[in-house]
Amino acid sequence: MSGVETTGTLTLAAAPIGRADDASERLRAALGGADIIAAEDTRRLRRLAADLGVTPAGRIVSYYDANERARAAELLDELRAGHDVLVITDAGLPGVSDPGYRLVTAAVEADVPVTVLPGPSAVTTALVISGLPSDRFCFEGFLPRKAGERSARLRSLADEPRTMVFFEAPHRLAAALEAMAAGLGPDRPAAVCRELTKTYEEVRRASLGELAEWAAEGVRGEITIVVGGAPDRTGEADLGELADEVERRVTDGVPRKQAIGEVAREYGVPKRDLYDAVVARKAGR
Repeated sequence: MSGVETTGTLTLAAAPIGRADDASERLRAALGGADIIAAEDTRRLRRLAADLGVTPAGRIVSYYDANERARAAELLDELRAGHDVLVITDAGLPGVSDPGYRLVTAAVEADVPVTVLPGPSAVTTALVISGLPSDRFCFEGFLPRKAGERSARLRSLADEPRTMVFFEAPHRLAAALEAMAAGLGPDRPAAVCRELTKTYEEVRRASLGELAEWAAEGVRGEITIVVGGAPDRTGEADLGELADEVERRVTDGVPRKQAIGEVAREYGVPKRDLYDAVVARKAGR
């Protein structure tokens, strides 16, 4: 009798987004046991393995945007031949704005087993630390680099009710935030998360307009942007009532400017409109 042919298993492994000690024991074991490791950056993979005290036993190959299509076909052949393949990117989970999707699709169509080693993700880490609603959200990846295409994409998202998460390069952050303020509104609440889990982690929470002004001076590091969804106008609170809420907070010792900003973010109204309502209330109109 001939033996039953078996395929290898494709494993997508989440890599630490900042600190090597966030790696799981399963990742350590997988790095040491996979037949083939497909890495977005082979140098970073070797550095991570060294930090984890792991010596990869399998063959290491590059797997990045430029060679993803061709390499996916090669890796599928290896899987069909019975070799286990581990896919790992520089940080986070493969397939989330990183190579992986094409290979997973091909593996599923070829009935090759696919599994995941869960772990760090800049998307969910930024979402939960942003302070914005996390019950419903969507991931939008990187915005287009060309100004016209970027503006068109943001216009299509103007009425998106869910919290939105974006990736952005530090040298394009100011332009992206300016475009967001123009397309989604300068008062839309947002958070810029920089260097998450690293030594110099920073989270800036403010309106898109304020964040655009801050970013104009230049920002470094890995960036994730979280933007509040479009406010639900159907049950919008009366501005007069919100002006009363501002005054209650001022009475409790909160500076008026801060109180206006807090109430505007919480109720999803433009800060300028609320400011005008507060001024009108004080004038007795």
